[in-house]
Amino acid sequence: MTTAHDWTGRIGDVWAEEWRRTDRSFTNLTPHLNAAILAAATPQTRKVIDIGSGAGATSLATAQALPNATVTGIDLSPTLIEIARHRAETQVNACFECADITVAAANHAPTDLYVSRHGVMFFADPIAAFATLAEAAAPDASLVFSCFAERAANRWATETVAATGGDPNAPANTAPGPFAFADPKYVAEILATAGWNAAPPQRLNFAYRAGEGADPVADAVDYFRCIGPAASAIRDAVPEERERHIARLTDVCARHSDGDTVEFPAVAWIWTAHKSAI
Repeated sequence: MTTAHDWTGRIGDVWAEEWRRTDRSFTNLTPHLNAAILAAATPQTRKVIDIGSGAGATSLATAQALPNATVTGIDLSPTLIEIARHRAETQVNACFECADITVAAANHAPTDLYVSRHGVMFFADPIAAFATLAEAAAPDASLVFSCFAERAANRWATETVAATGGDPNAPANTAPGPFAFADPKYVAEILATAGWNAAPPQRLNFAYRAGEGADPVADAVDYFRCIGPAASAIRDAVPEERERHIARLTDVCARHSDGDTVEFPAVAWIWTAHKSAI
């Protein structure tokens, strides 16, 4: 389970340190999400909110594609927001705010379009959160977001967990975290209850890029030691076991390297929804 406190503290700080590599991990997903966002926008779209904006990649891409709209990225992590603001210095229609979206949404009403790249799976009460977004939305507002599909289809997670002594077949749950929205029926019920009319989600197979550069395997191992389910197992292990974890993780990454990159099979959902008519 990942809580709001985690994102305002250590996890948010780690993601801020690793923002280039976390953005890179979604290299093969991002164009599809950005296309879905543009498809949901209309000539009347003027106010866009990026939920869990992180270091600002989706906010900036959306601002560049929609020059007549104002895009506000909202995230709980002050360190991520600081990076996003620096990146947006020359993008006049993008700004960033460190806040809880469920508190800040009303201040930005009416919002025409909500977007998120893997930022909506961490709500403690997702029905209440999406209902709050609907209340602050314009009558014809849209919502577009991506999230991971089932863990079993995301081998960057299962294989790194197995390499570091965890159970890759642990039962799925809906606690806040990377795979909280893996079940499309569960998500569809949340959205419908919260006042959103969702289309069937797009299931997208993509290559999750964990490493690249002169030594992509070493880069991937270093990345997984910071981000993802293997990181805590390696950090908390006694020295002897830590070395074994790293050796097994290195073998896993090597199996997924083509010499230039390390990429793991991954699957995500891309959801598009519209505010329900009253």
